[in-house]
Amino acid sequence: MPHTRSAKKRLRQNEKRRVRNRAAKSAIKTQIKKVLAVAKEGNLEQLRQEYNLAAKRLDKAAAKRVVHPNLAARKKSQLARLLNEKQAAPQGQK
Repeated sequence: MPHTRSAKKRLRQNEKRRVRNRAAKSAIKTQIKKVLAVAKEGNLEQLRQEYNLAAKRLDKAAAKRVVHPNLAARKKSQLARLLNEKQAAPQGQK
């Protein structure tokens, strides 16, 4: 346990940040799972909406340094590629 006042305060701050960061990371992971689930269903409009929400959450988390900006960019790229593949599939079948 910390002894000085500043160390005690730092402990309180770190705990608050840890809880907030975990919540943000959990929300991101949940949103990514939703995008993948909708992609399996095949509903293109809903997939676009879920992707936009996932990209927004990733950008916000990266801006606040909850996740590394490169991780956010990588995940957005992966999801965008999935979205583009789903959009291109119906055109190729016609």
